[in-house]
Amino acid sequence: MRRSRRKCGRCNTNLQLRRYMLRALTLIAQIIGKPDLAPAAWVRRLVTLCDRAPATPFDAIQPVLEKELGQSIGEIFERFDVDPIGSASIAQVHRARLRGDKNDVVVKVQHPGVQDLMMTDIRNLQAFALYIQKTDVKFDLYSVTKEMEKQIGYEFDFTREADAMERIKRFLYENNKKRPVLVPRVIRDMVTRRVLVMEYIDGIPILNLGDEIAKRGINPGGKLAAAAKQKILESLTLAYGQMILKSGFFHADPHPGNILICKGSEVALLDYGQVKDLPDKLRIGYANLILAIADNDPIKASESYRELGIETLSNCKDEQNELFKLAQTMFDTKLPPGVVMLQPFAEDSSIKKVAVQAFPEELFSILRTVHLLRGLSVGLGINYSCADQWRPIAEEALVRAGRLKDKGVKSRARQSGFFRRIFSQQ
Repeated sequence: MRRSRRKCGRCNTNLQLRRYMLRALTLIAQIIGKPDLAPAAWVRRLVTLCDRAPATPFDAIQPVLEKELGQSIGEIFERFDVDPIGSASIAQVHRARLRGDKNDVVVKVQHPGVQDLMMTDIRNLQAFALYIQKTDVKFDLYSVTKEMEKQIGYEFDFTREADAMERIKRFLYENNKKRPVLVPRVIRDMVTRRVLVMEYIDGIPILNLGDEIAKRGINPGGKLAAAAKQKILESLTLAYGQMILKSGFFHADPHPGNILICKGSEVALLDYGQVKDLPDKLRIGYANLILAIADNDPIKASESYRELGIETLSNCKDEQNELFKLAQTMFDTKLPPGVVMLQPFAEDSSIKKVAVQAFPEELFSILRTVHLLRGLSVGLGINYSCADQWRPIAEEALVRAGRLKDKGVKSRARQSGFFRRIFSQQ
């Protein structure tokens, strides 16, 4: 094993300070680090922070690994790469191979002492949110940060993450002839609160897709590249529609650093630290809102707001229309005609005209997921509506809940033809 060079005390202090600052910025990136909500230069930096925070030196990581797993690294692993293949705000991951095995694994290990620093970051962010929502942005940001506090608190228990991976992997397998996304297999007897060992999935980060296509001699703007991008987006959004509307238990962090593209345009979804188990009442309420958006029905959308517990205050003339536009901005991926980037906080935006006084904390995970999916679609050059694609799944959820009569073949036909329609319009 090649060890990292030992750093002096002053260098370590500077590294810890830099890591602390980057973690604070990463938390802000959780809210604004999306292509449709911030300037491009910010997005590039913030997306990098989500996946490339400073790594902890191996000398500090090794004791954590050996204490958690109860053996020395040399006893457990035939090979262990000292340099991590990725480092985020809570943990870093190393590629390794277990003794007696032929396949590589990924070892995820927490940065020592990170939990106290992260929770301090969250409390500072909450104070900032309270200030902001009293000034320019009339949105219940404090509830958003409270949900972040709860979700990030869960991320420090890797046994919970392992359970989530297995649950989602099983759900997607049982509900599809072919799983829309790959989920890593957990090495069950090598999971603790601070260490998680899982199978290694070979692929390229989705942010590098364009470079990889060009490297293979394929025209990035040609039909072959477009078909690959379409397949990737179809796989991702199908998985999310099923998880959110059919199960209610979903991976809530589809930022680019968590998505790998494998052979044959297969998609692997990584990092299950942020998952959400949506109560049935909110799952059904969101299914109703999806139908309202897909049907272009402002009245039904307003009813769904009340069902979901979203409280608004508006003094504008066309309140119902602005409420519907706000629903599209928050909960659908489609960009309006001629718009290449949404600016929700622009002066003429709906969020400036309609004050969101109360926003249920548990809806933040859906809001964030939809916006991240929109950012991915913008990056892939495909403008589509997740509400249109998810409509049959939402209908099925409402039928099962006794809220809608079974539309049978009509819904299934619409679902199977959805992507053919939207892609033929590109």
